[in-house]
Amino acid sequence: MTVNAFGAYAGDQPLQALTISRRPVAAHDVQIDIAFCGVCHSDLHQVRAEWAGTLFPCVPGHEIVGRVSAIGSDVSAFKVGDLVGVGCIVDSCRTCEDCDEGLENYCDTMIGTYNSPTPDAPGHTLGGYSEKIVVSERYVLRVSHSEAQLAAVAPLLCAGITTWSPLRHWNVGPGKKVGIVGIGGLGHMGVKLAHALGAHVVAFTTSESKRKDALALGADEVVVSRNEDEMRAHRKSFDFILNTVAAPHPLDAFLALLKRDGAMTLVGAPSTPHPSPNVFSLIMKRRALAGSLIGGIPETQEMLDFCAKHNIVSDIELIRADEINAAYERMLKGDVKYRFVIDNASLSADA
Repeated sequence: MTVNAFGAYAGDQPLQALTISRRPVAAHDVQIDIAFCGVCHSDLHQVRAEWAGTLFPCVPGHEIVGRVSAIGSDVSAFKVGDLVGVGCIVDSCRTCEDCDEGLENYCDTMIGTYNSPTPDAPGHTLGGYSEKIVVSERYVLRVSHSEAQLAAVAPLLCAGITTWSPLRHWNVGPGKKVGIVGIGGLGHMGVKLAHALGAHVVAFTTSESKRKDALALGADEVVVSRNEDEMRAHRKSFDFILNTVAAPHPLDAFLALLKRDGAMTLVGAPSTPHPSPNVFSLIMKRRALAGSLIGGIPETQEMLDFCAKHNIVSDIELIRADEINAAYERMLKGDVKYRFVIDNASLSADA
């Protein structure tokens, strides 16, 4: 099956319209007509070959929502017409300890939605900047939001689960003081989710202009991290800090805000390393510095169900596929509140 897509043939070339092949629907496969695909910062890094190992042609996109248009003969969990999503994972070994525990995101042979090896043409996975995708039912997620919210649901498949997983793992909830560092595509979801989980949420930003926006998202307090007095007022008071910033920055100032036995988890992926923290920032209060990678399929479904129940979606700007190169440049400048989403109907030959 040949479908329209948007991607690049080299890291130094802009994304352009192209056609790609999708495999026939096998017994356990689900075919999805993609309605919307979110735009993740990692899409930009990968398609521009800023991260090693980019396979071309590269069709990015791992925040996919749409409707089931065909199912394999052995599929029982989905039917044609269902609203569904696909996140960052389309396959894994299915036999290791991580897969057995529903943490396919940590499987050593996890297959990403794009830029991972596959027997399908052209030999690597191609993502959601396309009209259709075929995925094993194991990695398809049910969407319970209304169809009117569907475009804003798309970023939950990466930005949502990337923040949900560490919030849940570190038991964020009532009685906990939680910091969210960075108010962007990831951070705005972190604020919304931590608030809905019942925590006292403090948003950290370098920009005074974002104070009002962070409060509107659900933050109880906002700290401008460049203001030493504001930072000092919160020393040794946080149970947990979720750091979403995808640019190198000193970590010690935030580690100093943690209580004894507090933890800060990094989910932003900078192109160059953070400055190393001072070991005394950790050992003097038995603090922990950790990382977290997206989430497994069961917890992604849990996150989607929680968001539907609490009416949580991302704040988005809808774009056509042919606006993606301009959107990337705006994204680099932080000129979006807070996530771009492609209207995949714009890929149609009639669009």
